[in-house]
Amino acid sequence: MSEHKIKNHLRHRKKKQLWPMILLFAGGVLLVIGAVSTLSKPSQPKAAIEVSGTPSLKVDQQKVDLGNVKLGQTVEVKFQIMNVGDQTLRFSKVPYVEVVEGC
Repeated sequence: MSEHKIKNHLRHRKKKQLWPMILLFAGGVLLVIGAVSTLSKPSQPKAAIEVSGTPSLKVDQQKVDLGNVKLGQTVEVKFQIMNVGDQTLRFSKVPYVEVVEGC
């Protein structure tokens, strides 16, 4: 092979090896942009402060009526609990929900 052909071959080979590096770099930049945009989004809006000097829980539903439920049937209820106090809410015991039958 002549020296000119060898140089052309090496130059062409370097160009081929450059594309995977460019794609890898671009993918990394996209991942960083996505992570930054996801982490910089504000958290869910906080509830308005209704009680000062202490934490206080507020539930969006006071009562849930499921109607007649057959034995063995699974039901699901969703509700939102918010801290409307101006202090941080900490649980000293595991919280639980009491289910009252026949009300």
